[in-house]
Amino acid sequence: MNRRWTRNLSVLTLAAGLALPLSVLAQQTAQPSVPDAPMPTAPAPMSDMKNQVTPGIGAAPLPSPDADSAMPAASTSQAQPDAPAQRPAASASQPPASTGPDTGQPTPPELPAPGKGMDAVVSTIHAYTNFVLVPVTVKDSKGHLVAGLTFRDFRVFENSQRQALRLFTVDPAPLSIAYVIDQSVTQDVMTKVNNSLGAIQGALTPYDEVAVFTYNNGAKQATGFTGAQSHRLEAVLAITKATGREEGVPVNSGPLAGCSISANGNCTDPNLQQGRSAGGTQFMMLPKEIHTLNDAILAAAVELSRRPAGRRRLIYVISDGKEYGSKATTKEVIKYLQTNQIAVYATLVGDSARWGEGYLSRFHLPFQMNDNILFKYSQATGGSLDAERSLNGIEKSYAHIAEEARTQYTLGYISHQPAIDGRYRSIEVRVDRPNVEVTAKPGYYPTAQDQR
Repeated sequence: MNRRWTRNLSVLTLAAGLALPLSVLAQQTAQPSVPDAPMPTAPAPMSDMKNQVTPGIGAAPLPSPDADSAMPAASTSQAQPDAPAQRPAASASQPPASTGPDTGQPTPPELPAPGKGMDAVVSTIHAYTNFVLVPVTVKDSKGHLVAGLTFRDFRVFENSQRQALRLFTVDPAPLSIAYVIDQSVTQDVMTKVNNSLGAIQGALTPYDEVAVFTYNNGAKQATGFTGAQSHRLEAVLAITKATGREEGVPVNSGPLAGCSISANGNCTDPNLQQGRSAGGTQFMMLPKEIHTLNDAILAAAVELSRRPAGRRRLIYVISDGKEYGSKATTKEVIKYLQTNQIAVYATLVGDSARWGEGYLSRFHLPFQMNDNILFKYSQATGGSLDAERSLNGIEKSYAHIAEEARTQYTLGYISHQPAIDGRYRSIEVRVDRPNVEVTAKPGYYPTAQDQR
């Protein structure tokens, strides 16, 4: 019995000795265990997708600060990620950022509406100034244009107060010219004017533009503004040629008398006015001549006032200067010209172009027609006047006046008077050169167009 117990104990001891190295070897050769991956959660149905993702916010909203006390304690078997580091507290000088609803994220600032930009938060103050342009022509004692002057040679006064020049240039400006052709002159004068119209285009450049007006018993626009070298202008000048006014005493009796209209057996001429003397004697009066020069200049000025800024506005009149029968007065037309910065140039033809007679025709006798008002227009607007009787002289005057208007000195200043008060402001331009003649507009009426 003892021998059997001893043998069994030896077998158990040997088995235990062999089992211990085998268990150690098994632990060394065994692969490490991989923990089970978390099971994926089932996707939410499409009907709840609108409640899960909000535009501009993450898919999982952040918990509110009070959620910690309401949530149950997490299981210790699940690993928790490290909490992010807390942000430093905002400075006392910075306003706290507002948070959006249920997000915990700061709300971005509101942007201004498209197209407004900084105007939505910044108010702009506009200050307008009255900028005045003064074209100036300088001639010597022989009537030749004086070139080579600088801004130091000019002094400008407005209402007797000297103005500081802000602009000085001699660059030629493109011209906008409205030609006004008198068709009420006599036939011989009208023939010369008709033959001279072809020289108008030769005095202009392709940068200039021209409109044509005619008048006899009333003003008529032949064409609006078109290119100075266009075929349209050439055609318009050709159709504006007229026969002119006939001169002579009508014959009412005798073998040479004609009768176009008969009333009660008596010859009646609607062009004649019947008069009666104190003794009962009847006589015939010559009809009054109609020369609507004021209306024609006003119509051209209205068309010129619509031309864009930066162009020199001119009215060029070819006439004998007579005025009678216009609805507009000379004073009203001059004020309109001075308000819209329009200068009047003219070629004086007919009897008014004669030496001596042209000077006397400037004076107006009571109850008589104005024989020459073009001198008033040119003086009041800073233009010039040429008196020519021959065809060659009329053609040369076109080029001479166009050159004079193109080579003017242009002065600019800011007026210190109130912006718009409707009052006339006088202008005086002085040139620091001896024996020169200065031509500039004597004044103007301020308008909103002069503000910058």
